[in-house]
Amino acid sequence: MASLLRASVWRLFPRKGYCSWGTQGKLSQGFVEALKALVGSPHVSTAAAVREQHGHDESMHRCQPPDAVVWPQNVEQVSQLAALCYGHGVPIIPFGTGTGVEGGVCAVQGGVCINLTHMDRILELNPDDFSVVVEPGVTRKALNAHLRDSGLWFPVDPGADASLCGMVATGASGTNAVHYGTMRDNVLNLEVVLPDGRLLHTAGPGRYFRKSAAGYNLTGLFVGSEGTLGLITAATLRLHPAPEAMVAATCAFPSIQAAVDSTVHILQAAVPVARIEFLDDVMMDACNRYSKLNCRVAPTLFLEFHGSEQALAEQVQRTEEITQHNGASHFSWAKNAEERSRLWAARHNAWYAALSLRPGSKGYSTDVCVPISRLPEILVQTKEDLKASGLTGTITGHVGDGNFHCILLVDPEDPEELLRVKAFAEQLGRRALALHGTCTGEHGIGLGKRQLLQEEVGAVGMETMRQLKAMLDPRGLMNPGKVL
Repeated sequence: MASLLRASVWRLFPRKGYCSWGTQGKLSQGFVEALKALVGSPHVSTAAAVREQHGHDESMHRCQPPDAVVWPQNVEQVSQLAALCYGHGVPIIPFGTGTGVEGGVCAVQGGVCINLTHMDRILELNPDDFSVVVEPGVTRKALNAHLRDSGLWFPVDPGADASLCGMVATGASGTNAVHYGTMRDNVLNLEVVLPDGRLLHTAGPGRYFRKSAAGYNLTGLFVGSEGTLGLITAATLRLHPAPEAMVAATCAFPSIQAAVDSTVHILQAAVPVARIEFLDDVMMDACNRYSKLNCRVAPTLFLEFHGSEQALAEQVQRTEEITQHNGASHFSWAKNAEERSRLWAARHNAWYAALSLRPGSKGYSTDVCVPISRLPEILVQTKEDLKASGLTGTITGHVGDGNFHCILLVDPEDPEELLRVKAFAEQLGRRALALHGTCTGEHGIGLGKRQLLQEEVGAVGMETMRQLKAMLDPRGLMNPGKVL
């Protein structure tokens, strides 16, 4: 009975440690030689270890390796690789840094993984127009290091040092989204190699205007497409002025309700908060231990404000008044750069802090997003659901835009526990939908949330998406099995 249950769980919610090798040797030697002729032998690998590395992301989805991995050096090679694969009916899987959490890089039908990290140039910087053009191998931290002396920065910060084009593909957001927007708000143009090798500039070659009423929004179509419509080979991104001053703070609350009520009141008061993050008591305990903080173990908000010194003083005063009205205590300000960095490093290391609560376990992270007014309701209910499930888990989130995450710790050898994790995640997704929200605010659909997507957008929405996919990828070879 236990073995049958385990097999059922692997089909429904497979774990990363189990690697499927069913497609090994699928590519002919002649096809592999053709790949090498395009990009050079050193940039093609069929080694088992390399393929396994590219067959999974940070999620618990079973490793499903590609048949080969290639590293193109420029857009011309990407175009030629796509045309070769498409002409031979070989699936194409784009790969950036592999930091996704919904199985987006799993090669469910084998095929060729195109690793874009060798294309890592910053192609063009236009400081007067607040824009930059980057290749897919440029990461968020690398771009901001390049911009350090320009007075500009790129603020979208999902935590992981993800590749910027990977962030485009997943529609990433993160801690600064409440003030600066998500990737959808910060992409001006994309260079995309379509599945058959044709090259598309979604806003026209070389253009980087701030607004347009010209035709369909092709750029928006590819943001969040998760590699299912084409390979993003360059992105023109919107930059922002680096703030004159920053100040961060933490404050503890007597309950989740009080913390989230404060979030809503701060936003309603039009306080221009740059970051407002929620961590429940379990998460705070984990962060204290893992990152050597000394915060009270209670529902907590991490906040940050950007602007002039005078503006910050006003924002801080108003925020203190609101939070104190909701019962906040242990209000602590971090004004210098070192203190702020330590605070946000702890927040970004929340995943590893959570894992440390149960050594030897695996982590599963799921996210939803709801209208701000429904956030207190769903967070309180989710905390109750988590306790009732008997699972070990934490709640943390970018509550300024209604988005939060549950990190659940699970024994991958315990099929009953895996089923409880799956049931909890599906219940959370459906609860968000019932409150007029979405089943994912930033993680994406990937393999794990395809059924919830159908429930979210409905039959006509799904059919429209399928028609778009069929038009751009009629053979269904572009990252197959994801999203739809």
